[in-house]
Amino acid sequence: MKYSSRKCLSIIIGYALIFTTSFGAWSNWRGPNYNGSSDSTSSLPETFDQSRGVKWKAKLPGASAATPIIFEDRVFITSVSIDDGRGKKGIGKLLAMCFHASSGKLLWSKNAGSGYRPGKFDGYEYMLHDRSNYASPSPVVGRGQVFFFFGNGDLLSYDFEGNEKWRRNLQKDYGDFCFQWTFSASPTFFGDKLFLPILQRNEPVHGRGKNNAESFILCINPKNGETVWRYLRPSDAQKESLESFGTIIPYQNQLLVAGGDVITSHDPVSGQENWRWGTWNPGHKQQWWRLVPSPVVGDGVALVCAPKRAPIFAVNLNQKGENEGPKGLRWETSSEPSLTSDVPTPLFYRNRFFVLSDLRKSLSSVDPKTGKSLWNIELPGKYKWRGSPTAGDGKIYLMNHNGTVIVVSSDSGKILNTAVMGGTYDDNTRSSIAISGSNLFIRTNEDLYCIE
Repeated sequence: MKYSSRKCLSIIIGYALIFTTSFGAWSNWRGPNYNGSSDSTSSLPETFDQSRGVKWKAKLPGASAATPIIFEDRVFITSVSIDDGRGKKGIGKLLAMCFHASSGKLLWSKNAGSGYRPGKFDGYEYMLHDRSNYASPSPVVGRGQVFFFFGNGDLLSYDFEGNEKWRRNLQKDYGDFCFQWTFSASPTFFGDKLFLPILQRNEPVHGRGKNNAESFILCINPKNGETVWRYLRPSDAQKESLESFGTIIPYQNQLLVAGGDVITSHDPVSGQENWRWGTWNPGHKQQWWRLVPSPVVGDGVALVCAPKRAPIFAVNLNQKGENEGPKGLRWETSSEPSLTSDVPTPLFYRNRFFVLSDLRKSLSSVDPKTGKSLWNIELPGKYKWRGSPTAGDGKIYLMNHNGTVIVVSSDSGKILNTAVMGGTYDDNTRSSIAISGSNLFIRTNEDLYCIE
């Protein structure tokens, strides 16, 4: 493994604050605080729909689960194109796109790649299966660049004018990804470096990958795309339970990584493991518990969601070494079955956790000290809710598979507005809503909205 020289942690933290919390920015998937909340002091929209409150609307060429990323009057987004210009469908391209945040004008669109990886194609050239596509990871901004990562392994950097700075393919460099579903973790920019988790199965799946495949974390130099360090992350999990689709979440001087039945903390300078807690899968008996939600930090704990209908765990952040079971835990939710999340990442806002249960179609406000529900509401409609919740100005924003957005009071749980934003062919919409200044940015499968 290659390690960088150790730098002062104050420099790391300073860089992170400068380049991820610019006013009005939503520069990474979970926003300026890495927890789904906005620091905006502006009043945010409450009553809107396709005909009310729309500042602009832009047509998108295809679907993606990626969240819009906003920085310096730019909106960065991924998409796919499944039309070769002559009406031929199924020959997909992966797109890196940039819109003007004030007008919605398309500033540039780049063909970022296609296929499972260069020279290999399975199914369509833009997707592995019909539940998601290779454009699912969200972009991230840092150091005057925007970084796009795709599930086919392509990692690219552009300047804000759309000039490609560098590109590489992680599958070409480190071997084919071993995942049951399309790999969709988003890159993280922190401490002037770029980070990606590759937590994968240790055996081939769908004819891809290899036996004894290793899970690891990558630290990448944003200037040239070169690897700074690669740190192996072992686990005793079995088969699909080794797989994680969660994003690395930074907290102070550590990187939090969930997957393989454990959560681990890592040094951002070297990748070295500080501590680990597990397991939500005692004895590692469950072999099909892939992990989707990312950790979320609040009130001195990191929330991690076990898969399916299993509990949520509040893991202390000040521990050392290897811990499991009650040791290292503040609380867990096995006594409150409504507090569970299979896909959405929870939200931390105004000293409360908010848990969106996609399987039970409910939203709960949770006391971070006890894990008890302060309120719980049932969500309307028949569609699943798999986009992660975001919040600002006392409001929580959720969007379901059909592109319906609901606005919820963070204090009371009262539903303030229901807005159908999806079109005729919108289905399986998975994007989270982004906040910048006084505006919402909503991405359905067909359209990108700016709501004022």
